[in-house]
Amino acid sequence: METSTAQVIDRTTFQPSVVRDAWKQELAEAIRNPAELCALLKLDPSVALRTHSASQSFPLLVPRGFASRMKQGDPNDPLLLQVLPRPEELIDTPGFVSDPVGEQVARRGTGLIQKYHGRCLLLVTGGCAVHCRYCFRREFPYAESGASPASFASAVSEIRADQSITEVILSGGDPLLIDDQLLEKLIHDIASIPHVRRLRIHTRIPVVLPSRITKQLLHILHATRLTVCVVIHSNHAAELDCVVGESMQRMRQVVPLLLNQAVLLQGINDTAESLIQLSERLLDLGISPYYLHLLDPVRGASDFDVPEHVGVQLIEELRNRLPGYAVPRLARENPGTPSKTWLA
Repeated sequence: METSTAQVIDRTTFQPSVVRDAWKQELAEAIRNPAELCALLKLDPSVALRTHSASQSFPLLVPRGFASRMKQGDPNDPLLLQVLPRPEELIDTPGFVSDPVGEQVARRGTGLIQKYHGRCLLLVTGGCAVHCRYCFRREFPYAESGASPASFASAVSEIRADQSITEVILSGGDPLLIDDQLLEKLIHDIASIPHVRRLRIHTRIPVVLPSRITKQLLHILHATRLTVCVVIHSNHAAELDCVVGESMQRMRQVVPLLLNQAVLLQGINDTAESLIQLSERLLDLGISPYYLHLLDPVRGASDFDVPEHVGVQLIEELRNRLPGYAVPRLARENPGTPSKTWLA
């Protein structure tokens, strides 16, 4: 295996010029320096030194509230491992590529991606509140794809012209990073299309930046005629503290369907016990376990990979210990196929 010579990734991050809301202030104060994060967690300085090269190509970004849930003194904390750059990311592993799920060929311009019948995905922004090291879009060309509010009108026009589309998925980056006014207008415009029935929002914000779940945001989600589904992304029960629980309780009052997608990650949640704890905690919060994804083979994330047969065994153990509704579907996304592949 050879060290990758890929250029520094130009990934847009949210940099508010005027801080008005608490969540924007919290995001502006997020940790961007690995040495600061390691010092905060009382880790040996050598841990921070190992992050330097990988953080140049994909910078660290983690809100302080999320970092506060990490165990001090533990370099193997499952939340820390999801965000801390590691030198292994620079190893060029065969089969791990920049576009692991085939989104480039599925682009329709103006920020739209359509891989499956009846639904399309709108990239609202390239910015995230946290940089997960296993992110399958860590090298996605957001600027080229039109993932910005400037493209919303064109995207809505394309959706309006295709009567086969009944569901629109807002994704990114994280779609909840845009301002309320922009989000409200976008949802209003989508709702004005008669053949669109559902709005799905894929977001990690409720987990890593729960202060974003404001009264105004909940009003926007409640006011639309569309059936709203929010799919959060949590991989470990330790992510879901009482602050997250309170924000999800507020969201439950206005959103009829709350789901969770997790990724099976080596060293983080690749045991039956950790997955059971995650499902139990999700159900406590009124969130249904939805998918447990095998890792999308994106370049730089091979050290997170868990073999398929291990995933199948884990799901079998979950079925033996949990009710059916608490067991997520093990799935893999294969480029060019008409749906996700269910493995267990």
